[in-house]
Amino acid sequence: MNTPLPQGATIGILGGGQLGRMLAMAAAKLGYRTVVLDPAADSPAAQVANTFIHAAYDDTAALKALLRQSDVITYEFENVPVATALSLSEEASVFPPPEALEAAQDRLAEKIFLNAAGISTAPFVSVDNDADLARGLERFSGGVLKTRRMGYDGKGQRVFRNVDPTTHQGVFSDMGSVPLILEALVPFRREISVIAARSIDGSIAIYDPAENEHRDGILHRSIVPARVGPGTLSAAKQAATEILGSLHYVGVLGVEFFVLDSGKVLVNEIAPRVHNSGHWTEAACTVSQFEQHIRAVAGLPLGDTRRHSDCLMENLIGDEVLRASELLEEPDLMLHLYGKTESRPGRKMGHFTRLTNN
Repeated sequence: MNTPLPQGATIGILGGGQLGRMLAMAAAKLGYRTVVLDPAADSPAAQVANTFIHAAYDDTAALKALLRQSDVITYEFENVPVATALSLSEEASVFPPPEALEAAQDRLAEKIFLNAAGISTAPFVSVDNDADLARGLERFSGGVLKTRRMGYDGKGQRVFRNVDPTTHQGVFSDMGSVPLILEALVPFRREISVIAARSIDGSIAIYDPAENEHRDGILHRSIVPARVGPGTLSAAKQAATEILGSLHYVGVLGVEFFVLDSGKVLVNEIAPRVHNSGHWTEAACTVSQFEQHIRAVAGLPLGDTRRHSDCLMENLIGDEVLRASELLEEPDLMLHLYGKTESRPGRKMGHFTRLTNN
């Protein structure tokens, strides 16, 4: 794609969750149409997209329809099949590149990629049976066991602390007998994340890091600015820049870090998409992460990432969405609900961002 998409062009989005919804809304603000493909008939993005294709990600006829209607294609989550992204990229521009999907979908491949790029992570080992787990637990004196694929929001994980490695026979089977990775427990002081963007011409824009707090493996809230020193800020932004360049990336990328007592950062994981911890940008910046992503994939100049306010973003999980009315009474608060019809424990129903300026 050598020239920016003209107004009225159509952006295809694989995935119809809340991130796809917010991307479609940002695209509309810039004068673009959207077509969303998702297997769920009641997907949140379907409510705001110009066209909705209800189909599986490997439905050949549906993918051809997406191609016919799209001038460029992107995705809202990292578990879109790589084969689908590669197939589409043969006939259309697909951003971020399918190689970024491939690097992020497998936690082992992700860690190997990061280390090869000179970026530090927690120590790790591959686990394909109980014997591998026993050796890893002995080496790390515990650890976090994760499925290599498809886990998110704390799913597909088990934590072992100071355990006898001989007592964990059958764990591999209990985890589904799928490829696993054991990561050493890291004594970190806090978790931060960086939302970064790279354009087609290689320009890079990075938002200030957010400090993240999790509950039950799900992001609870993000605080901006993160309580870290300038050296840590610089190291996190430099790591994000190197990842973007190594992947020849186009679009928005989320990078999660552990911050050690020394101020050193270790990358926890990367997300080749807009990210939950960047939702604060829609309230505290002139250009949100969602608009930034649309700008990048459409070939437009990247926007200013400076924030005009300090803030706190908090997810509304399950029945917490019932707080919506009382939250609307607060000044300096932006509420965003996702239009989901059913509230379930652990399900993200919306978020709010409170401007704090202190």
